[in-house]
Amino acid sequence: MTDILFKNAKLVDPEGDVTTGALAVAEGRISAIVIDDSPLPQAAQVIDCNRKHLAPGIVDIGVKVCEPGERHKESFGSAGLAAAAGGVTTMVTRPDTDPAIDNPETLEFVIRRAREAAPVNVLPMAALTKGRQGREMTEIGFLLDAGAVAFTDCDRVVTDSKVFARALSYARSLGALVLGHPQDPGLSNGAAATSGKFASLRGLPTVSPMAERMGLDRDIAMVEMTGARYHADQLTAARALPPLERAKGNGFDITAGTSIHHLTLNALDVADYRTFFKIKPPLRDEEDRIAIAEAVQSGLIDIISSMHTPQDEESKRLPFEAAASGAVALETLLPAAMRLFHANLIDLPTLWRAMSLNPAKRLGLDCGRLAVGAPADLVMFDPHAPFVMDRATLHSKSRNTPFDGARMQGKVLETFVAGRSVYKKD
Repeated sequence: MTDILFKNAKLVDPEGDVTTGALAVAEGRISAIVIDDSPLPQAAQVIDCNRKHLAPGIVDIGVKVCEPGERHKESFGSAGLAAAAGGVTTMVTRPDTDPAIDNPETLEFVIRRAREAAPVNVLPMAALTKGRQGREMTEIGFLLDAGAVAFTDCDRVVTDSKVFARALSYARSLGALVLGHPQDPGLSNGAAATSGKFASLRGLPTVSPMAERMGLDRDIAMVEMTGARYHADQLTAARALPPLERAKGNGFDITAGTSIHHLTLNALDVADYRTFFKIKPPLRDEEDRIAIAEAVQSGLIDIISSMHTPQDEESKRLPFEAAASGAVALETLLPAAMRLFHANLIDLPTLWRAMSLNPAKRLGLDCGRLAVGAPADLVMFDPHAPFVMDRATLHSKSRNTPFDGARMQGKVLETFVAGRSVYKKD
C-alpha cells in the first residue's frame, strides 16, 4: 500500500519525455512510476490529475530572502508561500543580506528561521568574501560544515584577482561550488540599460554586453588556473556563449545559468521607464534573448532561475536611473517559462532539466527528477490555463514584478514537498 497515487497524469521527465501514466509515493519518496495501461498499485490516497502535467518541483538557485536585515521586503515565511504557489520546492538562497551571510553564526540563524517559517526546502549559500567586500575570503570550511551549499558574492564582483584566485583554490580543496557574476564592474557600474540607440534616446546610462563577455573570460581563466567548481549565475548576452562553449569543451568544471526575465523580456520593455523592468544585468536586445533561449534548449546553458529579488515601493518608485534593480519571480517563474514552451523555443523536458534536474545535480541533491527513490517534491500544473497577472495576488511581501497586468498561460495547481501538499490552488 502506497501513501499517494497520482493517476491519469502527464509526467514531465527531465531525463526523458512527456508520457501519460501514474506515479506512486510512499514515505515521502517516489515508489513507482506506471506508464500507460499497466496495473496501478493500491494507495491510501488517490489523486486524479485529469491529464494535467506532473513534474519535479523546481529547484531555484539564487533566491533573495531579506532575512536578516530587511524583513519588511521578504521573510522566509512569505518567500516560502510564494515558492510553494510557484511550484518551487527547493529555494537556494543568496547571501546578499544585511549583514551578509559570511559567518557560521549568521548562517545558522538563517537555517533555523527557514526551518521554522518556510513550507519548502531552503538551502542557503554563503558569501565568498567577508562582507562581500572582495578583500578577504570567508571561512569556507566552517561555513560548509554549518550547511552552506555554495559560495558567492552575488552581484559584487571580486575585482582583486589574487583574492579571487585564493578563494577559488581553497574552495577547490574542499570541493565547494563557487558562483560568479560575469561582469566587468568598471564598465557596468551605474548602468541602467543595455547600450544601443533605444536606451540613448531615453537618456539612460548604459553598458555594453561586452562587459559580460569580459567578466566571463576573466572567470574562465581563473577556473583554468585553479581547477575550481564554478557556476556563472546569469549569462544574458550572445557574445558570452562562445567562451562558455570553449570552456566546457576544454573540460573545465563550469556550468552557467540565466534568469527567466532575460529569457522572456527584452530591452524594449523599459520604454515607458517602468522600474519593475530594471534588473541586473539590464534587459538585453531581442537577438540576445533568442540566443540565450537557444542555448538553454541545446544544453549549453544549464540552469534557469528566478533571481527573485524583492524591492519595496520606496526603492522602486524613483526615476529609472535611481531605482533599485531586481524583480520578484518565485510565483511567475513557471508561467513565464510557459511562454518559451508556447513559442516553441524550449520544450517541457528541457525546461524542467534546466529548472529542476540540473540545479539539483550541480548541488549534489537527489531531487529534481522523476525516478524511483527520489524525493516526492512535485508540482502539478496546467501549461495552457490563461490568466492575467495581478501583482496584488502575489504572496511575496514585495510585489515588484514586471509581469503585472500581463496575459499569461500556465497555472500551478498543487505543490508537494516530500509527498505533503504545501499549496493547492483554490
